[in-house]
Amino acid sequence: MNAMPVGVDLAKNLFQVHYIDPQTGEIVNKAIKRAQFAEHFANRAPCLVGMEACGSAHHWSRQLMKMGHQVKLMPARFVKAFNIGNKNDAADARAIWLAVQQPSKGVAVKTEMQQAVLMFHRQREQLVKFRTMQTNGLRSMLAEFGEVMGKGRTAMNKAIYDALARIEQRLPKALIDSLREQWSRIEKMDEEIAAIERRLREWKKEDKAVKAICEIPGVGLLTATAAVAMIGNPKAFSSGREFAAWVGLVPKQTGSGGKVSLHGISKRGDGYLRKMLIHGARSVVANAKDPGPRIEQMRKRRPSNVVVVAVANRMARTIWAVLAHDRPYQKDYACVKPT
Repeated sequence: MNAMPVGVDLAKNLFQVHYIDPQTGEIVNKAIKRAQFAEHFANRAPCLVGMEACGSAHHWSRQLMKMGHQVKLMPARFVKAFNIGNKNDAADARAIWLAVQQPSKGVAVKTEMQQAVLMFHRQREQLVKFRTMQTNGLRSMLAEFGEVMGKGRTAMNKAIYDALARIEQRLPKALIDSLREQWSRIEKMDEEIAAIERRLREWKKEDKAVKAICEIPGVGLLTATAAVAMIGNPKAFSSGREFAAWVGLVPKQTGSGGKVSLHGISKRGDGYLRKMLIHGARSVVANAKDPGPRIEQMRKRRPSNVVVVAVANRMARTIWAVLAHDRPYQKDYACVKPT
């Protein structure tokens, strides 16, 4: 017997639920308070609960799965196609109810540890962005008074204290104190970023999957931890190409009348993981002692950025293969399909 489909539109305080009562045939579309949501599903027969993959969706998915329900998380852009008419909570819940019944793949539900690692990455990314803004601001303010820093953070670290000492004699003390405080904030953010990276290294020591994909050329600590946390369950993808497409590293297609045109990469999926893979691929192309004959051949006939994206695509496929098949990375491994 198929489970009854239920559409749930998550929100901050009121959740909208849409389903058809199998006994009476009544269309139910009602709001439920957050505190009563778990109780509403606790004593029900197993249902197929559909939700958008948005804030708190993974948390509620884990709670519902513990109760025996089947949960399917869907991208918001997939659900949007089923929203007919005006947009409101009731219409959104109905659209989710329609979407969950379609034969499509859902988003893998992440564990609490995987979500925690993604939080580390988000915090680090935010700190790096703030640190860059503060560093550039301090550099430009010193340049206004004739103190020009060399390129790069290392050059600034060496010259900042001497520069502040030179302008201290001719500028107001309040300004000098403010500049020193800004430099202290930058150093404090360095410490916070280092602490987050230390926590990621600790998780790497404990997680077998992270250690396995770190052996892939171009995959470092940040790429490995982000990939394992974002993939969730690698079995959710049927192949490495499907995973690469999910990351947005395959060509975008347009076509009509039987003619298909290929364009640049689609850039769908998570931009952070795609950025990490491309940075890692650029490092392999530029710095690897033995990049391999495949990369050398591409270099001769394709632009450098195209080569980098192709290597990133291959890295994504290799990451999926190592995780999905639970086997160590082998440099010269060749996949042989059974006859």
